[in-house]
Amino acid sequence: MFDKEGGTTVRNSIAVRRKQRQLSQAEVAVLTNVTRQTINAIENDKYDPSLTLAFELAACLGTTVDELFDFRGKRE
Repeated sequence: MFDKEGGTTVRNSIAVRRKQRQLSQAEVAVLTNVTRQTINAIENDKYDPSLTLAFELAACLGTTVDELFDFRGKRE
């Protein structure tokens, strides 16, 4: 949920939606012009995509950015 320092965290449903569309990480990578490793890192919450890539992923997976990513703001 929140990182150790109480900062923001973004979770995503890329893997679930990718599998629903029967796409591999490599196929999504080609469709969004990034590497398979990038898709893997995003799916595993190791990397937050740029805004442009987030929109490309959402379009590729037939959803919206809001549906694909779950943003949790800074803890108060």
